[in-house]
Amino acid sequence: MSYRVVFSPAASDDLENLFIYLASEIGPRKARDYVGEIKAYCLGFSTFPQRGMLRDDLWPDLRLVGYRRKATIAFQVRGDFVRIVRIYHRGRDIDADDYPPDADL
Repeated sequence: MSYRVVFSPAASDDLENLFIYLASEIGPRKARDYVGEIKAYCLGFSTFPQRGMLRDDLWPDLRLVGYRRKATIAFQVRGDFVRIVRIYHRGRDIDADDYPPDADL
């Protein structure tokens, strides 16, 4: 089965903010490449989304998976959709209040 991967507005904002931060630290080209790699990793959930740690204690059906020990990707699998909820980079705290309202996929 193939799943459709969608990014929540908050996850898209996370990626944009990460790019802005990294562009000033390592340059726009490397920042764009790194953010692109995270996006590509997320799109890989289309073939095998039931990975990571289930964290129902934070949000219903929430799963967390690490990316290169530098980021944590929070996502939900519902039906044939994978919703990328948030992308945390380097030690940001994960809190149940960070998650946007449950949206229909």
